[in-house]
Amino acid sequence: MPAGSTMEQIAKRGRLVVGIDQNAYLFGFRDPATGQLVGFEIEIAKEVARDLFGNPEAIQFRAITTADRIPVLQRHEVDMVVRTMTMTCERWQQVSFSTEYLTSHQRLLVNRGAGIRSFADLAGRKVCATRGSTSIRTINEQASHPVPVTTDSTLDCLVMLQQGQVDAVSTIDVLMAALAAQDPNTEIVGPAVSDEPAGIGISRDSPDFVRFVNGVLERMRADGTWKQIYARWLSPLGPTCAFPE
Repeated sequence: MPAGSTMEQIAKRGRLVVGIDQNAYLFGFRDPATGQLVGFEIEIAKEVARDLFGNPEAIQFRAITTADRIPVLQRHEVDMVVRTMTMTCERWQQVSFSTEYLTSHQRLLVNRGAGIRSFADLAGRKVCATRGSTSIRTINEQASHPVPVTTDSTLDCLVMLQQGQVDAVSTIDVLMAALAAQDPNTEIVGPAVSDEPAGIGISRDSPDFVRFVNGVLERMRADGTWKQIYARWLSPLGPTCAFPE
C-alpha cells in the first residue's frame, strides 16, 4: 500500500474495521447455526478486506444502529460503514461515499388483509422506520400526515407491526422484502415514494480510501463477484434490487 496512505495504516493494524447491521436478514445477520455474521453486505465488506490483505477474513465487524452510522465515521471508530446507507446531499456534507452498490426505493410493509395499499390510507396512523434514517423524513413529508414511530432497527419495526403497535413499516424495499420473507403474513404495497442509492460510508478525511473502495467495487462489477453475491443472498427476493450500473 502507498506510504502514508489510509490503506497503509489499516494494513499495519492488521484488520479492516467495518460498521454493519447484525439484525438485517439476508444483509447482515448472525447465522443461528454457526453464530457467524453473514449476508450480502457482510460479503461486500469482506471483498474490501480481500483486496487490502489478500484475506477476506482480516476484518473486524462492529454492530451499529442506523443513527450510529455517521458518528462512528466522524469519530474514526470504524474504517467504513456498509449498512444500506442512502447517499443524500446532507450526508455528503458529513461523510464521503463510495460509488453506489445497491439500488432501492422506499415503500410500505403491511399486514395482509389490512386494507392498506398506499400512504393515502395511513392518515393519522402509525408508520415505523429506524431512527436516523431517510425513511423517517420521507414519512413526515407524506400528504396524508401519518404518524412516524422510530426504533433502533428495522427488525424492531416488524415486531411492532406484528403486535399491532404500528399500522405499517416504511423503509427501502430490499430490507422490507427480507422482512416479508420472515413473515408471510406481511406484504409490500404502494408505489415507490423515494429513490435510495446505497453507498459505503467513509470518513471525509480519507479520500484515498474512497478511491480504493471504488476500485474494489469496480472489480466486483467487472469480474462478476457482485452478481454472485447478489445471487447467493438476494435473488430469493425477486427483482426488488437493481444492479447499479
